[in-house]
Amino acid sequence: MRLNFFTRFLAALSLALLSSLAAAQSWPSKPIKLVLQFPPGGSTDVVARILAQSLTASLGQPVIVENKPGADGAIAAEYVLRSEPDGHTFFLASNTPMMQVPLLKKNPPYDPIKSFTPVAFVGQYIYVLVTSPALPVKNANDLLTYARSNPGKLNFGVFSSVGQLMYSSIRDEGRVEMNAIPYKGEAPTINDILGGHVQLTFATPTSTLSQINEGKLRALAVLVPERLPFMPDVPTVKEAGLPELKPVTFAALYGPAKLPPEIATKMSEALNAVIARPEVREKVQKQGLSLVGSNPAWLDNFMKEQIVVWKAAFEAAGMYPE
Repeated sequence: MRLNFFTRFLAALSLALLSSLAAAQSWPSKPIKLVLQFPPGGSTDVVARILAQSLTASLGQPVIVENKPGADGAIAAEYVLRSEPDGHTFFLASNTPMMQVPLLKKNPPYDPIKSFTPVAFVGQYIYVLVTSPALPVKNANDLLTYARSNPGKLNFGVFSSVGQLMYSSIRDEGRVEMNAIPYKGEAPTINDILGGHVQLTFATPTSTLSQINEGKLRALAVLVPERLPFMPDVPTVKEAGLPELKPVTFAALYGPAKLPPEIATKMSEALNAVIARPEVREKVQKQGLSLVGSNPAWLDNFMKEQIVVWKAAFEAAGMYPE
């Protein structure tokens, strides 16, 4: 009886492996959906379409960007996790649905580790500390000195968890008193800096680069490990003497749970080949994303590490599940 059970088990396992290999060999067999949490027209939407165009050429099937905004990315996430794990639906997600939603909701709608199959780390989002030129500061040290001499007079625009975490870190580690002014988006925050209602924020190059080049905004630091080629004179936050953000602000690619590993690997390899192209890297970086790439195993380890790091950062900033 035990032998029969073991034989049936091996037969079932072999059948599953053969089925998985067959699926991988025929993949992709139809158009691929690249699901996005953002509406059309934004910087990440532009990035997704740049990547989709190159992937279409290399995979031999159309890669179609499908926008499903809302609920901090949870709508897009749930759409993907409920899709067939056949390698024709992927989620190009930021850290918001993969970290904030699971960690800042008392009843998370999904588990970022168990509900998805990691495919590839795509890149790290770029944020720039910008101020109004009317503020009498030339660099980050001037900013801290001014803030200490004028407690409570600086308004810090906050439209994302990144801004909230950096505001808290600069306030606590820099020993300065500022006011966090909440906003619902990046555009109104920048408009209010230009209008003189708030004095500083962390924003993407997409919404700030032209104003920086025109002298309407002043860039004091970039929130990335290395200086940017299109802003070579702007120091990193570390070089500027400001706190570094411990969590990583990222974009990554995921499939639904139970996606065959062979398909995840093939998609990862195709994406990494696209990311390696200099012309793609240049276009995407100007949209506020520094491309990196990875294999599925690397992203899996990264996710498990970042859950811990983001949780600690939220708690340090006084941000708890609601």
